[in-house]
Order: sequence, then C-alpha cells, then structure tokens
Amino acid sequence: MTLPIITTKRTILKILTSNEASMRLAFEIENKAHLSPWGPAQSEDFYTLPAMQERTEKMHQAALDGSTVYFSAIDPVTQKMMATCSFTNIIKGAFLACHLGYGVAKSHEGQGFMQEIVEAGIQYMFDEVGLHRIMANHQPSNLRSEKLLKKIGFEREGYAKSYLKINGKWEDMVLNALVNPKQQ
Repeated sequence: MTLPIITTKRTILKILTSNEASMRLAFEIENKAHLSPWGPAQSEDFYTLPAMQERTEKMHQAALDGSTVYFSAIDPVTQKMMATCSFTNIIKGAFLACHLGYGVAKSHEGQGFMQEIVEAGIQYMFDEVGLHRIMANHQPSNLRSEKLLKKIGFEREGYAKSYLKINGKWEDMVLNALVNPKQQ
C-alpha cells in the first residue's frame, strides 16, 4: 500500500517513517511548552530518539492498517516539521468516522498554516478514504481551535464534562463534527 503525500500551497503532508523520527523529535522538543497545555502529559522518555522511532513506526504501521492517518506537515524549503494533523480511531462499516487532532509549531502559529493543513487532510479523508464524519474536540479555553473548527465548517454538537486527561488533569471538551458534504 502506498501512503499519501499531499502537497498544499505551503507544506507537504506525509506519514513519517522511523527513519524520519529525528524530524518529529525536533518538533516535539522545540514545541514542548507550547503544546503541553493541549495534550497528554509525556514522560521524559517520550523526548528521546529511540522512543520517537518506536512511536513513529507504530504510527506508520497504523496508517498501513487503516486505523490512523498521522500527517506531519513539512516545510518544503527547510525540510523541518511545522505541524501535525492526525485522523485517529478510524471506524469503517456503518459509522465511517474518525477523530481529528492537530498542533502547530509556535513559530508557525497565527499564519493560517493549520487551516491549510487540516483542510487538505480532511479532503483526503473524505475523498480518498471515504469517511462520512470527522469529529474534533477542543477545550473550552482553546479559542484558537474553536475559531479554526468553525472556519472549516465543523458544528458544535455538545459539551462533555471531564472528557480527556490533558497534561495530567481531566478536562471538559466541546464536541464538534463535520459531515462529508458529498454524503449528506
């Protein structure tokens, strides 16, 4: 199976191999403080090359299995990783849905990269994978994510108390979804 490589206006989206784990590790280390309020707490082992190689290999295998598509957005000029865009918990059959997650480097925040990357990923998941529904949740305090999801067309569907353990604490989440407009 050939895994996707998507070229956007300013980035290249691809699924990294374990040989490219150092690129992912550099992104995670450089953005540790920036991204930690929005993600699970990580041990110090997470920020080592062997751990990142293992994690990257698992993500690559999950893409081959069809259970997750974890895109890394690469700057075509510098060849540095600038963002992530993941489609996880892919369910086929009658559901045809998944969860969306994303994160952008502090150095690229506020420049429209996340919208460009997420829209390209969604188009791939709808058109190529054939999904019907993509769900995305955000913390009530994450106004940037709320604005991004609204701009892309996600609709708020609810509010979940104590939904995800983020940075060591159970957090409430706003539940959002986008339905494939070609399948309504």
